[in-house]
Amino acid sequence: MKKIIFAMAAMAIAVSTMVSCEGNNPKASLKNDVDSLSYAIGVVQTNGLTNYLVQAKGVDTTYMAQFIQGLNDGFNAADDKGKTAYLAGVEIGKQIGEGAVKNINYQLFGNDSTKTISKRNLVAGFINALTKNGQKMTTEEADSIANLLFERIKSRAMEEKYGDVKANNEQFLADNGKKDSVQTVNVTVEQRDGSTLDSYFQYKVLKAGNGAIATDTSKVIVNYAGRLIDGTEFDSSYKRNEPFTVDMKGGVIAGWIEALKRMPAGSVWEVYIPQELAYGSREMGNIPPFSTLIFKIEVLEVK
Repeated sequence: MKKIIFAMAAMAIAVSTMVSCEGNNPKASLKNDVDSLSYAIGVVQTNGLTNYLVQAKGVDTTYMAQFIQGLNDGFNAADDKGKTAYLAGVEIGKQIGEGAVKNINYQLFGNDSTKTISKRNLVAGFINALTKNGQKMTTEEADSIANLLFERIKSRAMEEKYGDVKANNEQFLADNGKKDSVQTVNVTVEQRDGSTLDSYFQYKVLKAGNGAIATDTSKVIVNYAGRLIDGTEFDSSYKRNEPFTVDMKGGVIAGWIEALKRMPAGSVWEVYIPQELAYGSREMGNIPPFSTLIFKIEVLEVK
C-alpha cells in the first residue's frame, strides 16, 4: 500500500477541517474508517514536531500544556473570524517582539543588553498606522526619520566603543593635511534624508592625467587598492587583476564620487577619505567604524 505523507506546513489546515477538539486533551472515538484516518493523520503530524517547536519556534517543552491550548484555539478558529484575527495578531506580535526588536537592538547596541529601543512606542506606532488613528507621522516621513535616527543613535553608541579609533583617524587627517604634497578639497554632499553634509577629502597626485573627467552620468573604469591608516590593506583590484567599473550615479562611497569628479583619465592619485564620506559608524568586514580610508586610484577610462 502506498504510504501517505503530509507536509508540516499543511498540518493546521488538514487537521483542523477534520478534528473537533474538546478541551485540552480530547478523547478519540474510532467508530469508522474516517475516524481512524483522522486520528492517524494527527499521529503522523507529530513526527519531528517537538524538535521543530524547540529549534525553529523557541518553545520550551516545559510549557507544552500552553502549546496544546494554543493548538486547540487554532483548530477551533477555523470558522471564527474574530479568533482567526486574534491569533494572527498573536503571531505577528510575537514575531515583532522576539525577532524584530532583538535584531534592531543588536544592530544599534551590539551585545549591550542594558540598552533597548522602546517597545511601547514601537507598538504604538504600529497600531496607530494600522488603524489610521492618532498617527503622528506618515509612512514616508517615518521611513526617512527612522533611517536618520538609526544612524544617529548607532553612531553615538559606536562612538562610545570606538572613540579612540575616531580620534586617531581624525588626528591622522589633520597631520596629513599639513604636508606640501597633499591637497584638501572641501565638498558638500547630499545625504539620504535630503540634508547636506559639509566635509572634505585629501589627495596626492602620483601621476597626472590629461584625459576626460567624469560627469554625473559617466561610468569610470579604475584600478585601486585600499588601506587603513595603519597600513592594513582591505581590498585591491590590482591583486584580483580585475579593473572595477564605477557608476557615477552611486553605488560607491561618497568620497569616491567626489574624487572621481576631479580626476582626469590617466590620473593616479592617493586619496584620503574621512569616515563621514566612507562607512561612518558602520563596521565593514575588517574596516573598523570611523575609519579613514586611503585609496590608490588609477583612472583607466571614462565612458
